Amino acid sequence: MSAEYQVHGDVAVITLNNPPVNGLGLATRQGITNALERANADAAVKAIVITGAGKAFSGGADIKEFGTPKALQEPNLLSVILAIENSDKPVVAAMHTIAMGGGLELPLGCHYRIAAPGCKIALPEVKLGLIPGAGGTQRLPRALGVEPALNMIVSGEPVPSEMLAMVPGQKLFDKMAKSAETLLDEALALAREKADIRPLPLVRNLPAKHPQGDAYFQFARNMVKGMAKNFPAPAKCVDAVEAATKKKFDDGMLFEREIFINLMWTPECRALRHLFAAERAASKIPDVPEDTPKRSILSVAVIGAGTMGGGITMNFLNAGIPVKMLEMKQEALDRGIATIRKNYEAQVGKGKLKQDKYEQRMALLSSTLNYEDLKDADLVIEAVFEEMGVKEAVFKKLDEVMKPGAILASNTSTLDVNKIASFTKRPQDVVGLHFFSPANVMKLLEVVRGAKTAKDVLATVMSVAKTIKKTAVVSGVCDGFIGNRMIEQYSRQAGFLLEEGCTPAQVDKAIEKFGFAMGPFRMGDLAGNDIGWAIRKRRYQEKPGMKYSKTADLLCEQGRFGQKTGAGWYDYQAGKRDAIPSQLVVDMVEKHRKDMGITPRKISDEEIVQRLVYSLVNEAAHILEEGIASRASDIDMVYLTGYGFPIHRGGPMQYADTVGLFNVAQSMKRFAKNPLDDAQFWQPAPLLARLVAEGKTFNG
Repeated sequence: MSAEYQVHGDVAVITLNNPPVNGLGLATRQGITNALERANADAAVKAIVITGAGKAFSGGADIKEFGTPKALQEPNLLSVILAIENSDKPVVAAMHTIAMGGGLELPLGCHYRIAAPGCKIALPEVKLGLIPGAGGTQRLPRALGVEPALNMIVSGEPVPSEMLAMVPGQKLFDKMAKSAETLLDEALALAREKADIRPLPLVRNLPAKHPQGDAYFQFARNMVKGMAKNFPAPAKCVDAVEAATKKKFDDGMLFEREIFINLMWTPECRALRHLFAAERAASKIPDVPEDTPKRSILSVAVIGAGTMGGGITMNFLNAGIPVKMLEMKQEALDRGIATIRKNYEAQVGKGKLKQDKYEQRMALLSSTLNYEDLKDADLVIEAVFEEMGVKEAVFKKLDEVMKPGAILASNTSTLDVNKIASFTKRPQDVVGLHFFSPANVMKLLEVVRGAKTAKDVLATVMSVAKTIKKTAVVSGVCDGFIGNRMIEQYSRQAGFLLEEGCTPAQVDKAIEKFGFAMGPFRMGDLAGNDIGWAIRKRRYQEKPGMKYSKTADLLCEQGRFGQKTGAGWYDYQAGKRDAIPSQLVVDMVEKHRKDMGITPRKISDEEIVQRLVYSLVNEAAHILEEGIASRASDIDMVYLTGYGFPIHRGGPMQYADTVGLFNVAQSMKRFAKNPLDDAQFWQPAPLLARLVAEGKTFNG
């Protein structure tokens, strides 16, 4: 049963029961309307209470029904709310823990509302590229006031019930309960108190006005435009709330519905809904059941106190997990601890972290110069130099000292995790945990599954990722895993574009206009151009036939490694991060073209974007086909959370689906004819060619 029915004396109680968050799926909606009919037909029942079982009133729409016919099947949420409004007997919503989206629109249709303290109240639809679609934009301004309602609707952020109860003149809550434990008893008392009052109050009949009217909504539009330039939904929220102040209620409802349906079909909404589903899918590993037993991770060891080691350490300290950090020299340890301290002090200074929390976190950190001191840790993560010989020495030592059952993780970004595991007698306990820099900020964690990595190790690290608030995506073993393997092709294309006629600034501007946080040349300067140089030197030996532009090598030969040396593809002023176009680099590229006998041509922004983005797509199609990634949406998650791909485009695979895979493949065939590009690379990957032939998409 998705909605349970019980009678407490003269009050019927309808309890939503659709774990985990009492989503308003079809069975739940049917359960509510059936229970309402039953209560209204029972002469002994004087009033009705609606509440939620477990740890939620309701989280809104049932995500399992997103995009399916069930989501629209009658009774839809609008019909359920209408049935509540039309009830002959008063209906009281007893809200606790969370009341979000449809889980707030439903109580707004009830005659009375009582909330437990700490109940998170939100209309988060804007985060999916939508506006509330069951009256939220029309009823919340009437119940709460126009300004606080619009703030909630545009941000989508949850607000505690006790804060909303303090809004002057609010009619959102008729009463605040003393506690979650007493909520039902207090709701029953409120229902009995209101049982004989007629006519029944309806939120739809309340006024919605703002004293500044047009001026306020113009101000709101200007604010929203600046904050959400790539997304249409926030501006539409303003339109819909304004309609609540200017139109009759039923006309406002029609206006809201029209906006909701139109937004549903925008690429931005599809991208955000895809992101929502992809994030949940990424945590599921096809052959690792959800009930797989997990190992206990109560303490962590980190090897290396540099930038990565320090950032990794902070993730665990933030989650309340003690960390022991190991270095070879005391000065390196002291430097690493000082950096962590400085990072936390900066947060305290900005008011983002309380002093006592900072002290608690630092108290969880200890350090050592001796591997023996790590032996009792449940999880050890190495963040040492990216060279196989260095990794070998570390893992042989760990194999010697770590207790049985400890998980041994490598933070390698490209190296063979199977080879690293072979340095131990316990390859089943070895896994790759590739954090992205800065590790205490970036959300992405690539979990690299070795050939012998045990299923309980995978289940454990996926759970740990959640604890430290990371988005974990599983990758198989290959050079560069998912993200860096793809970025290598993207960087190669950027190099070819320079040789053919672009400047670094032109390439960066084009891809940044498309929505990337940073173009390939600014990204290279930030990461350090010497890192790419080291990888290319390895490539020249491993794949002597592979085509590369030599421009990046020429840059590195001049010692222009990026921000850290004050000069890279751009020039930098001391203490500043502004990328200043460099005439020296432009001259260097032009000389290289002349030496190669290349006549530069004018290259459009459209071609720049297509070559960079489609290079990601084609390499990703190979990755999928090889089983390195389980699903296209996992690849999108890697690029959205780790590489600054524009969220409003949904990731490279979702973007390719939106453009149409036929069109993507046609562009690739055109690029293959370019004599200065790599014709072999631009052959559409077999998976891509097959999807085009079958008229299918990556994210199906």
